[in-house]
Amino acid sequence: MSLPIANRPSPNFNERSQPALIDILVLHYTGMESGEAAISRLCDPVSKVSAHYVVEENGDVLRLVDEGKRAWHAGVASWAGISDLNGRSIGIEIVNGGHEFGSPPYPDIQMRAVEALCQEIVSRHPIVPRSVVAHSDIAPERKADPGEWFDWARLARAGVGVWVEPVPIVGGPVLKLGDRGDPVSELQFQLANYGYGIEVLGVFDARTEAVVRAFQRHFRPERVDGVADLSTIATLRLLLDSV
Repeated sequence: MSLPIANRPSPNFNERSQPALIDILVLHYTGMESGEAAISRLCDPVSKVSAHYVVEENGDVLRLVDEGKRAWHAGVASWAGISDLNGRSIGIEIVNGGHEFGSPPYPDIQMRAVEALCQEIVSRHPIVPRSVVAHSDIAPERKADPGEWFDWARLARAGVGVWVEPVPIVGGPVLKLGDRGDPVSELQFQLANYGYGIEVLGVFDARTEAVVRAFQRHFRPERVDGVADLSTIATLRLLLDSV
């Protein structure tokens, strides 16, 4: 049985350059005071932003842009060497106040709807698990959504995306802003190998810190600080071994 979806058309879309190629799914939070405020913005031609779907807190799902069209949700972003994320992806906005409004939990009824919607989307398109991503994964220096409290493990259990159990946090050496050398290069190589937009420079620069923070938000949410500690590095290796 298909998930019931209501139409709330947004004018903010254009044509995909390759209509048949949809292979990335991006999850966002709305990050506004209310769902209606967010939906109004996503449907306002002045805002020049949109998404394909919105999932409200009560589990209702709205379709703003047809999947065959290019919604404007990703902005300046990259994943797995792709820079036109809007052209290759489907975007889901999940109503949640986000970091600016107290990081509220995602209600169970909303998460059930997110699961069902994602399952339907990945059944229609060649979206591999590692290409189910957070907005923070594709734009780590600009975005933090859907936040470290979003339940990626639950989605993975439903067959959507990738999850490995994070390695526990322990003491020991870390890689941090300003560090240089082969260990930094190896970290950058592994992050890029998974899909993050990062160059292997051997310097732990601001971009690397942002990417590490994005990785932690998604895969090691207990501590999100941009420092590559033993837990972060070991979790990243487990993740790479799993895909």
